[in-house]
Amino acid sequence: MIDQPYVYRHRELAEPDWRRLPGWADVTPQEWASAQWQRAHCIKNVRQLHQVVGDGLAESFYADLQRDQAQRATMSMLVPPQMINTMAPAVPADHPGFTAAFYADPVRRYMIPVFSDRRADWPSHPKASRDSLHEAEMWAVEGLTHRYPTKVLAELLPTCPQYCGHCTRMDLVGNPTPLVDKHKFELGRDDRLSAMLAYLRSDAGVRDVVVSGGDVANMPWPRLESFVAALLEIPNIRDIRLATKALMGLPQYWLTDEVRAGMERLASLARQRNVSIAIHTHVNSAQSVTPLVADAAKAMLATGIRDVRNQGVLLRGTNDSSGQLLDLCFALLDDAKIMPYYFYMCDMIPNSEHWRLSLAEAQQLQHDIMGYLPGFATPRFICDVPYVGKRWVHQAARYDRERGISYWTKNYRTGVESGDALALQREYEYYDPIYLLPEGGQEYWRRAAQPVAAAG
Repeated sequence: MIDQPYVYRHRELAEPDWRRLPGWADVTPQEWASAQWQRAHCIKNVRQLHQVVGDGLAESFYADLQRDQAQRATMSMLVPPQMINTMAPAVPADHPGFTAAFYADPVRRYMIPVFSDRRADWPSHPKASRDSLHEAEMWAVEGLTHRYPTKVLAELLPTCPQYCGHCTRMDLVGNPTPLVDKHKFELGRDDRLSAMLAYLRSDAGVRDVVVSGGDVANMPWPRLESFVAALLEIPNIRDIRLATKALMGLPQYWLTDEVRAGMERLASLARQRNVSIAIHTHVNSAQSVTPLVADAAKAMLATGIRDVRNQGVLLRGTNDSSGQLLDLCFALLDDAKIMPYYFYMCDMIPNSEHWRLSLAEAQQLQHDIMGYLPGFATPRFICDVPYVGKRWVHQAARYDRERGISYWTKNYRTGVESGDALALQREYEYYDPIYLLPEGGQEYWRRAAQPVAAAG
């Protein structure tokens, strides 16, 4: 009998032993389960990483990381112990192969990028931009992006418990880096949130609010609960989604008594109002799904909310094969009860070319995972097209593979096109990584990227 391309095997979840890392050799299970301890011991720089991992990681890696932080990084380092512990989980830090395992690790590759990861020929696409989805351009009020007719994105705060190297909101979120001086909110938090609520009360066409940031896990719980409760008072709001990577990166937070009790109150109020509350998290690799993550997800479901869903990002070196994606989806679905929902193509921010896949690769991956998962749990692969929004990867109107340009159409006007009569007639462009193109396409972009010579 010939084997299937992918063979399902249920894998029991396991929490890696954090004591294999020298800096945490004496950390107790009680400390590890504490959200406060996790936050206090986040890795923020090369020195702190060395204190935890020790000399088992070669000095060349630390130098590689330091160079990236100085010259390429769009996000500062912030990695909770929970996430560090899932990197190279099967290799002790004093093992001779630890450096190679750490370099190759799929979680490390997007949470702790190093200079040698990046493309030397095309670190950035010429069309890359800091706010690649033009979210700030579509703010109805500061922090409230109104891109779709019935949905809004509420960016409550510009911080997270962890910073992903590929963050699509690198223009706003996190601390400044040598490369990026971050955008700052002008309004104070309470004024900004009050303005959002006032706008939503005034627009009866909005029914769906994504509450994000940043990460809602960094909002003091009483303030977050107050904001969500206020949303529940608005008659036209029918869906509320809380966006938090921390369900995976800091599951200890979602297991605290304060958060569990607060979510129960919100879920009860939502049922009374006939509103759905869901949590959307962001997991990119199966090894990130540990028993603590499963406990946190199931604790949130037990409060009575509608669902916990995952929105991953397709990243080269992390989850760019159908096997990796199916392993992740089954880990989420089987034991954590997290619904696989979307996998986005990595957005076109600066210095992201080494992560990004071509549209053709994403289309092939969507094809290759079909038929293995239940239909309701088969994630859609999404290209988030500037000035268009989310589109399934097979929805391109046309695709020039020579130059790596896909063309997309849409059926609604974004918040900046209310007076644009041609918005629904034109095509909008998205771009493949240049290094993947045939030579003719690469030459096209080399010419396009050259400065225009002054007329002589």
